[in-house]
Amino acid sequence: MQGYTGKFLEVDLSTENTKNVTFDESVLRKYIGGRGLATKILWDRLGHQWETVDPLGPENILLVLTGPLTGFFPGGRICVSGKSPQSNGVIGSTVAGEFPIELKCAGYDGLIITGKAAKPSYLFIMDAQTEIRDASHVWGKNGKQTLKMLTEEGRESLQKRFPNYGEWKEPSILYIGPAGENKVRMAAVMAKWTHAAGYGGYGAVMGSKNLKALVVKGTGPLPEVEDIEQVKTLIDKVSEECYGADAFRRWGTSAAGYEVGAKDSSEPVRNWQEEWHNQQSFGVNRFEQRVWIKRHWGDFGCPITCMKIAMPKVGPFKGAIGDNPDYELQAYLGPNLGVFTPEESVYLSSLIDDLGLCGIQGGNVLGLAGELYQRGILTKEDLDGIELEWGNTEAFAALAEKIAVREGIGDILAEGSYRAALKIEEMKGKNVVQYAVQEKGVALGAHGIRSGKDYTTDISYACSVQAGDHTSVAYMPIDHGDSELAVILHDSGVYCWFTTFALEEAEWDFLKAVTGWKIEPEEWYKTTALRILQLQRALLLLGGPDLKWNPRVHDDNPPRFYEPLPSGPYAGKKVDRAKFEESKKEYYEAAGWDENGIPKSEVLERLELEDVDRALKEKVR
Repeated sequence: MQGYTGKFLEVDLSTENTKNVTFDESVLRKYIGGRGLATKILWDRLGHQWETVDPLGPENILLVLTGPLTGFFPGGRICVSGKSPQSNGVIGSTVAGEFPIELKCAGYDGLIITGKAAKPSYLFIMDAQTEIRDASHVWGKNGKQTLKMLTEEGRESLQKRFPNYGEWKEPSILYIGPAGENKVRMAAVMAKWTHAAGYGGYGAVMGSKNLKALVVKGTGPLPEVEDIEQVKTLIDKVSEECYGADAFRRWGTSAAGYEVGAKDSSEPVRNWQEEWHNQQSFGVNRFEQRVWIKRHWGDFGCPITCMKIAMPKVGPFKGAIGDNPDYELQAYLGPNLGVFTPEESVYLSSLIDDLGLCGIQGGNVLGLAGELYQRGILTKEDLDGIELEWGNTEAFAALAEKIAVREGIGDILAEGSYRAALKIEEMKGKNVVQYAVQEKGVALGAHGIRSGKDYTTDISYACSVQAGDHTSVAYMPIDHGDSELAVILHDSGVYCWFTTFALEEAEWDFLKAVTGWKIEPEEWYKTTALRILQLQRALLLLGGPDLKWNPRVHDDNPPRFYEPLPSGPYAGKKVDRAKFEESKKEYYEAAGWDENGIPKSEVLERLELEDVDRALKEKVR
């Protein structure tokens, strides 16, 4: 099997036993890797009891998987998955960095982690050697502290054990911050200072397993490929196209912090009460001039190098350092909170990352709390003295810290926007869910749908199997490059979507050159990706144990999107419910779902998912 090492490492934290696991080529061809294979593993192992599996219980499985194109297609990523504490379904959450390359070079295509460690632990992998180590000394540490301590430990350990190798480059690390340790449902799995697999809440899954980090160093080569000369040619071809993306390489997505609001009217402003702003203080040139300290850097094999490093140089937030916030963090930890200056947005982003919170999920729940304070539903007393006025950066920072350690009101908000809204409704006797801008327990990405000017449409979130995930939206036609079925290839491949923008057709050539499998787009959209989509949809609908989703009720947009935009060039625009219902009906048909949004028996049978059909007939239909 070209492109694969041929084995996965399974670790039972409860017994501290490890073993190698393999999959037949037929399984890998059908599910590829990453998101697709994660869904298959979860269905095979937990599908029969899915509704009773607590995502934060030891029975959940944490999956950390590469794909066959990882390390070859420019821009390496790793996919983190499991039963999501947010949606109770399956989300394939990817994060960039060297971790997947080190893992493959250590001889593994992925990690399958079960059980729960008896005490705080971290996993250390050096080629074929695996250790479960004590992590008590880093438990409670923030992101940068954790990374520094485990990097030093890793290099020292490698130097002692293998002195003949000379000076060791640091191992690659995935880790959690305090939010993950405290099982905050919005906790991310972090990499480097500020990279995050945020959607899904898998940092909380790691915390529930007493697993602080995964540390890996591989000294072997990447796996063999079918046609190495063609792979090298394709790498050059994609890279050359990426080098020509001047604006994107210069600014990355951070240019959108002003553009999406001012031009598209689809950026969250004060918890989505508005989606337009024209605050030039938030323009990318202000970030570039005032807080950038490194203009270009990238992860393994990345020709885009869209990330920047930023730090306020003066003022009360001087010294807060991290990636310059990408668009999502700029939006959610900027205008969404009434903040319109680079220094404050960088500070909040740095704090959120150090706490191990997802910037989107964390920013969303902070915005919800801000609006509830604005409306008098949450009071200063409810917030332990915090005056949560829009634009009060210190107040939102203080609340974020409470959420990360589940202190006071933070314990409720740590459940995420939807669950928190339900709880506050119960406490206050007022309709609070109407202010929660989320989909099936997952906060929406920072791309609104009311103006109709962004890439998102009226069905994007409502029909997505990954709910609020802006990187995996429902889209028509279903075989469009922005559709969820296209994204399943990136997430299963596993590589960065950004490097495909200029040359999307290269993906199919890469897949054949690496694996030898000639999977044409028609087969992908009508069979392979559709099979993965049906599995994710089934597990989302089975749900449980605390929340289940009824498509007739929950395949819908947040109430806010049916309110007209109050300002900007598209003032008055909103989602038309009648049109949305027609769009949803059209998508259901294209996806192979019946009028109630449930996968059809004949479609499941064609895709060889008869066991899924039986489960849906018994428990959902």
